[in-house]
Amino acid sequence: MNILVCISHVPDTTSKINFKDNQTVFDTTGVQYILNPNDEFGLTRAIWFKEKQGAHVHVIHVGTSEADPTLRKCLAIGADKAFRIDTRAVDGTSVAGELATFVKNNPYDLIIAGRESIDYNGAMVPGMLAALLDIPFVPNCVGLEVNGNQAIAEREIDGGREKLKGNLPMVIGGQKGLVEESDLRIPNMRGIMQARQKPFELVPAQQITAATNDITFEKPLPKQDVKLVPAEDLDQLIELLHKEANVI
Repeated sequence: MNILVCISHVPDTTSKINFKDNQTVFDTTGVQYILNPNDEFGLTRAIWFKEKQGAHVHVIHVGTSEADPTLRKCLAIGADKAFRIDTRAVDGTSVAGELATFVKNNPYDLIIAGRESIDYNGAMVPGMLAALLDIPFVPNCVGLEVNGNQAIAEREIDGGREKLKGNLPMVIGGQKGLVEESDLRIPNMRGIMQARQKPFELVPAQQITAATNDITFEKPLPKQDVKLVPAEDLDQLIELLHKEANVI
């Protein structure tokens, strides 16, 4: 089984976020980047298939050389080969298009992507990719087993979980539950040394036109001071909920 894991290179949520050039450009100064957590859950599950079923695991990213350390980390975790499509990721449409072109030329049995990236939270690319490839897609996936050419996937839905069965190839939108945080791999020295010898291929971009572009960025408003209402003053509480919170 050949597995492709789509990787996003995202800012650590503990980094201080700022914008520049009149709020039109994200300021990367001092920002620490990490492997997107939802992608990491998917990669860990793919490595499990490699160890248990002899699968071949490749990782791919659409972006610039700034993401190379993240791809090297994926190789150190256990992926066999890394690809980087050499173009700046502008929006979900262009990223999905670049990935779809690559997969059409390099077919895989299973494609695992994170449910969403933690920077834009768009949750678009996996579904778009499946549509462009005309293959099944399972979003919000929290369980996955593969037996031959058949996959059994479990996903979260409103009010519970749903179990699905289908034939490969298939696109999975993974998240926590596909594996648990305790199952995540920390690269050891042996893995880091091996990663230096593993193939890392730069793929020319198709220069697919983006459907959207960023105009400006805006930070959330600072949190306001908490207003304390005496327990016996229900009239004041109702008035605040009605006139200020606008919830009733």
